[in-house]
Amino acid sequence: MTGPDLKARPPLVLASASPRRIELLAQIGVRPDAVVPADIDETPRKGETAPILAARLARSKAEVVAALQPHALVLAADTVVAVGRRFLEKAADEAEATRFLRLLSGRNHRVLTGVALARPGGAIAVRAVETRVSFKTLSEAEIAAYVATGDWRGKAGAYAIQGPAAAFVRRIVGSHPAVMGLPLYETMTLLVGAGWTPPPAP
Repeated sequence: MTGPDLKARPPLVLASASPRRIELLAQIGVRPDAVVPADIDETPRKGETAPILAARLARSKAEVVAALQPHALVLAADTVVAVGRRFLEKAADEAEATRFLRLLSGRNHRVLTGVALARPGGAIAVRAVETRVSFKTLSEAEIAAYVATGDWRGKAGAYAIQGPAAAFVRRIVGSHPAVMGLPLYETMTLLVGAGWTPPPAP
């Protein structure tokens, strides 16, 4: 009797160059066969809610890369930070990062992370995970010191919960890895549902 045909196993492609997502996947034993970042327009549409935006962006990333890798499983994700009806995207500069942190200071906000998995053949499954985060009241000195670290660059809402900004978080309700950029429970559920299995050990 022969073993399973390993050639029939579709490769897993991560549609993101985020080192955080690669590290998170490694925590649950998932190592992408390839990394192919997706470049899409992330501008919110009129009337779009945060969960819908996060899910749409994740799906769009998966679609873009799946078109290039039609025989692969393509995993994509996107994170949106929302304060009330306002979306806080990636800060363009130190001044905008400072404004974002002042807005988050002493308040609750929502982190919506969409995750999408495209299968060979075109089917795409999408999940959106909401996590509520509460910041302590930040002094101007704390904001300035954090902005000076540069840790906010490339992060939705101008902060990374796994970095120095972890000291600002009073409470979190939901998925900690989702705030970092990838909800692991939902990701593994999608992978298992698509029949993904880890490659054999070398």
